[in-house]
Amino acid sequence: MKILTASALASIQDSGRLGYRSMGVGRNGVMDSWALQAGNALMKNEANEPAIEIALGELTIKFEESVSFCLTGALYEAYLDDKRIPCYWRINVTAGQTLKLLRPLQGMYTYLCVHGGFNIEPVLQSVSTNLKAGFGGFEGRYLKADDSLTVKTESSLPVIGVARLAPTEVIRVIKSSEYDCFTESSQQAFETQPWKLQSSSNRMGYRLEGATALEFSKPVEMSSHGVDIGMIQVPPQGQPIVLMADGQTTGGYPKIATVINADIGLMAQIRFGKACQFVVVSLEQALHEQQKRQHYIDQIKEYANEN
Repeated sequence: MKILTASALASIQDSGRLGYRSMGVGRNGVMDSWALQAGNALMKNEANEPAIEIALGELTIKFEESVSFCLTGALYEAYLDDKRIPCYWRINVTAGQTLKLLRPLQGMYTYLCVHGGFNIEPVLQSVSTNLKAGFGGFEGRYLKADDSLTVKTESSLPVIGVARLAPTEVIRVIKSSEYDCFTESSQQAFETQPWKLQSSSNRMGYRLEGATALEFSKPVEMSSHGVDIGMIQVPPQGQPIVLMADGQTTGGYPKIATVINADIGLMAQIRFGKACQFVVVSLEQALHEQQKRQHYIDQIKEYANEN
């Protein structure tokens, strides 16, 4: 397939580059891993098969082979030639057809998965794009006009659709190591007030703003320590930052909480200017919610394999 136009931020991502954080190499990978897994399950792929992650703008692709694909994650206004197509459905195309993604109607990140996957060479056991270091994915960068990608196999699958996870502004978290370093009123504000996503946010971190800044009960001095996706750091000004897929490997800010794995994708899909609200849950509930997400993927996989 050939990229004709690309004003969107589009890159090749899988579930991430694991096992190299001690060397300063971040995770990268998709912002919404459940959307990627849903797409791959629908396409009968392995769960970690790479996809094109698309955010914010337009992307036009001309297919140079016949293949089956689907769009998951954010709901994009999408057209195959001049026909509107739905997300979370298998779509079959023939060579010469054009896919145009205009804009996300709901959510932030959409995933274009193809049956069989893309031919991309892994770097450090992952094909995810490390934009900061410039490796992985397609030449370590966002896709642009005239780039060409090849798929592993031509295919035609029965046309079926599945339900997506319902979007929500309620994001569940578990308390982190410095939770008790914050004043009682700040702990209450963390859960009760809305936190608006700032336009300065990106794949590295989601910057939030609330009416009441979070305050420490006493001065907190910390050495740099390991951090990962979902951790919620609080810099001195008291406005939290949620670390996302391209987040750094170490940090020195206190952490008030961590987004549970089941809700990382929901956090990623919040739009600029929209607000979320945090709810603290137990570790047992966090694990239970992850099991529910996995059950959702397993249901898609079972249905897709039957059709």
